[in-house]
Amino acid sequence: MSINWFPGHMAVAVEKIKKAMADHDVVIEILDARCPMASSNPMVESLRVHRQRPCLKVLNKMDLADPVATPAWLTFFNAQKNVHAITLSAKKPGDAMKIVAAAKKIAPHRNDTIKPLRMLVMGVPNVGKSTLINALIKQRKAKVGDEPAITKSLARYELSPTVSLTDTPGLMWPKIDHPDDGLMLAASHSIGINAYIESEVAVFLAEILLARYPEALRKRYGLPDDGPALDAVGVVEAVAAKRGFRLKGGDFDFDKAAIALLNDYRSGALGKMSLETPATRTARPPAIGKNKDAIENSADEE
Repeated sequence: MSINWFPGHMAVAVEKIKKAMADHDVVIEILDARCPMASSNPMVESLRVHRQRPCLKVLNKMDLADPVATPAWLTFFNAQKNVHAITLSAKKPGDAMKIVAAAKKIAPHRNDTIKPLRMLVMGVPNVGKSTLINALIKQRKAKVGDEPAITKSLARYELSPTVSLTDTPGLMWPKIDHPDDGLMLAASHSIGINAYIESEVAVFLAEILLARYPEALRKRYGLPDDGPALDAVGVVEAVAAKRGFRLKGGDFDFDKAAIALLNDYRSGALGKMSLETPATRTARPPAIGKNKDAIENSADEE
């Protein structure tokens, strides 16, 4: 199953972001700590490299991510040229201020009223960007919601006489080359619901969780320790059995169980989990990268 989601307002936003990039010193890319590379927009990378801007990668939702996988991701990103990575949780008071401190370190020359630090905040939809911005500006000005693509325009905020930030819409890219990336984003609720089939995403999620966190599934849904091994479809059916989701006639309500599994993962009810690690990312087969040239060409069209 291939998932792609690039609404019209995102195409408009790309053109505005291209122009804004020239007037900013640091690109802050907010990532989902549970799937950092899947939630890292290649268009952001292309635009910032074209403008030679340093990038602060913020692994948000660390409270939901696997505490073993997250340090590996920090090492992975911090090894990249002109990139610094940090972790935080938007829900934790005070964590947002880590962003300003880290940005100042990678742009130390922007530190007064004559040369204020100008941060451009980017990220895929529903990754917690607006929550972090509201924490930084200490007001609820950035729209926050549980559906992707709430923010649809650029907005500038002055944090102090020496620091400003510009919020941008949650931005996808025109074509997701690797199907797994789209499925991880859908499982993590970063893609509009009309772009995917929940039962298919739930089966994909169940397959990963079976391989990486089988004990969490057993604990949450009462999966048997003995007997025939369950496959991913069997996990969703086990969710239906545990919750009593039945259709008329007695069959499992697979769709309802799929939604329950997705919600349990998204909320953290299943525990701290990561859908990918640097090792699993490296091990998977390469995608057919038709999208790469299109993104690079887009950055050059300025």
